Amino acid sequence: MKKNYFLIVIFFICINCNKYEYDIINQPIISPSIVDPPLSSDPSTPFDPPEAQIIKCENGYANGYPCKGMDFYNQVTLSELGSSFANDNWGWTDRQSGKEYVIQGLNDGTAFIDISNPLSPKIIGKLPVSTPSTWRDIKVYKNHAYIVSEANDHGLQVFDLTRLRDIETFQNLDPDNRLDTFGSAHNIAINESTGYAYIIGSQRYSGGPIFIDLNEPKNPVEVGGYRSMGYSHDAQVVLYHGPDEKFFGKEIYIGSNSDGGSNNRLVVVDVTDKDNPKLITTKSYGGSGYAHQSWLSTDHKYLFFGDELDEYYFGGNTKTFVFDMTNLSSPSLIFTYNGETTAIDHNGYVVGGLYYLSNYTAGLRVIDISQVGNKTMDEVMFFDTHPESDLSSFDGVWNAYPFFQSGIIAISDGQGGLFLVKSSN
Repeated sequence: MKKNYFLIVIFFICINCNKYEYDIINQPIISPSIVDPPLSSDPSTPFDPPEAQIIKCENGYANGYPCKGMDFYNQVTLSELGSSFANDNWGWTDRQSGKEYVIQGLNDGTAFIDISNPLSPKIIGKLPVSTPSTWRDIKVYKNHAYIVSEANDHGLQVFDLTRLRDIETFQNLDPDNRLDTFGSAHNIAINESTGYAYIIGSQRYSGGPIFIDLNEPKNPVEVGGYRSMGYSHDAQVVLYHGPDEKFFGKEIYIGSNSDGGSNNRLVVVDVTDKDNPKLITTKSYGGSGYAHQSWLSTDHKYLFFGDELDEYYFGGNTKTFVFDMTNLSSPSLIFTYNGETTAIDHNGYVVGGLYYLSNYTAGLRVIDISQVGNKTMDEVMFFDTHPESDLSSFDGVWNAYPFFQSGIIAISDGQGGLFLVKSSN
């Protein structure tokens, strides 16, 4: 997408992944804006903007943001969050009330935002931390949020989300529990089908996963880990129901692994038996920069795999590598999707026949994957929260949570905060 430039774009490159794992030559890893003190560590009142209306995507724009097929509902800025950088986010739906909440990762903690009325989101609480970090990751299981960070001695924070039901005005909050068997970690994955969490990219097990039993949600218990595959940057863990009958019903860990930017590979491990995890296979790929994150299709037949640094190092448009997982012991790279811009890809998730890709400076891109078996993927929607450029830098969208029943998509933009958008259809 061609963009107009009214100002000279001055940008700081900040690597939004493990700072201990790789460096980009002659570039600062962290933008000074990320490590500035928060604008306000305690917002005194909940965010309650004037009555708003849906701003439709018309003539390629919504509220001044480039778009296609996606409408703008509202934005919660970093100043309103009392922070200076936004990173990961996740969502929770209270089955008792039907309310939807965004759990927003920030450089200085985690915010809880009621988006039941997406035209008027309300910040109802914040879980502050004493040691800020650019990296924070969040997942949810049985009404509890589990939070890790690359801050030293952070451990695993546990927060009972049902506490949010009783909050009427903004509160600073404390976790319900903390597991301190590890310090920093880059990521967390949870298999909701089995009740196990996987701590990823810590300084234990050579950066491989730590296994955590969550079946008593407030009292997580470490039950093992796996070191033989090396450092995992991110992972998805599923109860496998794909076409490979040998592993049907097994708990399968699919990791995006890198040795500091070299030996980038897909890793598949059977973690059904926590006392005896078994490596199924590893698979490398050409043109790699840094293996970052991947997500399976709903039928577990295909894997959509993102490399965070290939666009930065080698140029070209955004790439998504598609693996055929029909044989888990021998995944095959069948297709490389090239996006519409030169922006760097970050996290991507599958909902039905759509792939929701956080694409940094190009915003959120939504890609039809229904014909991936025919090696066809088509961009059908986008919302660009960073209209200044589509450069291969690390500004813009870090994550987007597309799993709310309402259809609202919660976009986490590093500099812009939280955006709430929805398909025009």
